[in-house]
Amino acid sequence: SAPALREVPAEIRRPSYAETGVPAPASPFVDVQPPEAIDALRRAGQLARKMLELSCFLAKPGVTTNEIDALVHAQIVGAGAYPAPLNYRGFPKSVCSAVNREICHGIPSDRPLQDGDIVKFDVSVYTE
Repeated sequence: SAPALREVPAEIRRPSYAETGVPAPASPFVDVQPPEAIDALRRAGQLARKMLELSCFLAKPGVTTNEIDALVHAQIVGAGAYPAPLNYRGFPKSVCSAVNREICHGIPSDRPLQDGDIVKFDVSVYTE
């Protein structure tokens, strides 16, 4: 069976795939957004950037990417946002992390980081 997903407080707005893992069909059209929607996107991007910086700060020898995922998850939901990777097409974690030869979208693991590892993170949030 699949591992349990990290919990997200009920009051946090969720994307279409949060429960099922299946995103709603995307519109084939580009919608021009009003200024308030663009401001909301800007705030989401600012939060994602802060969480990316946190992920990088936490990446030290001896720390696991799963520990980083847990801490960043807590900060994202603490800010009132949903960690966008969580359950997207069944992705089991809140942050994508790739170590060394993994290209991208790796699943955080319990392998401790080692001195010299190259670590990449992908952090995105769903909010407002």
